[in-house]
Amino acid sequence: PNRVMVGEVDYGLSPEKLASYYGKRNDFGEGDEIHLPFNFGMILTAWDAQSIRKHVDSYERALPDYGQPNYVLGNHDTPRLISRLGTEGARLAAMLLLTLRGTPTLYYGDEIAMHNTTIPDDQILDPQGRNKVGFNRDECRTPMQWDDTPNAGFTAEGIKTWLPLASDYAQNNVAKQQADARSLLMLYHRLLHYRRNTTALNWGTYNSLDGLPEDCYGFLREYEGQKRLIVLNFAGGERELHFADYNKGTIVLATHPHREGEIVDLDRMTLGAYEGVIIEFA
Repeated sequence: PNRVMVGEVDYGLSPEKLASYYGKRNDFGEGDEIHLPFNFGMILTAWDAQSIRKHVDSYERALPDYGQPNYVLGNHDTPRLISRLGTEGARLAAMLLLTLRGTPTLYYGDEIAMHNTTIPDDQILDPQGRNKVGFNRDECRTPMQWDDTPNAGFTAEGIKTWLPLASDYAQNNVAKQQADARSLLMLYHRLLHYRRNTTALNWGTYNSLDGLPEDCYGFLREYEGQKRLIVLNFAGGERELHFADYNKGTIVLATHPHREGEIVDLDRMTLGAYEGVIIEFA
């Protein structure tokens, strides 16, 4: 009971096949096989509101009641999140990952928007990359960028790293982003802190919402009366949303931080382009 088994199962599995890896309920009330069979579905899903909702809803329906959901948005075998989704998409992804039910998996460097790095042919170390023209997983495996010192704070100056550093490490690193309240890293900090201290996000149910614009995705997390509304706008322009069942709410966290603390009328609210918000009800 004090151990957890994570399984890197195959890509592209149906939700039903993925759910089968949990096994049958054991005496501890959990699956008797893998506790967290990695769900790579989000990596393979088109980055639009309806495709993401369909993936999450079908996965939730397929899980046994003792199965802990999990979501993986990036790893060592796929292009970097920022390289796939762009700057605004990466901010939406952060809010999505840390507000869905279950266990989030974050690949190192995605929290500071590290991007794919071109690796010269003579420095490729990925065995598959050496044998397949145009295929190189090393591009998403470069050293973590901690600061602007030589070797980016990853190791001491003068030591040759396994793979070369990204060329922008002096401008894009943890130290720089810690000093910028609007940075992606600080968005992750706020999301993690809020998640850790909000029961609805830790233990709450998940229910997706109908009646939103096609390019918006919203869901409700609820636990013992505590409710949080999460709404994400995947469109490149503003969208107006109407929540007839609710009156007012407060935006407690947003991908565009200037909106945090704003009180909104939920029967007619607006989301900016590529904006995501967490709302507490008045």
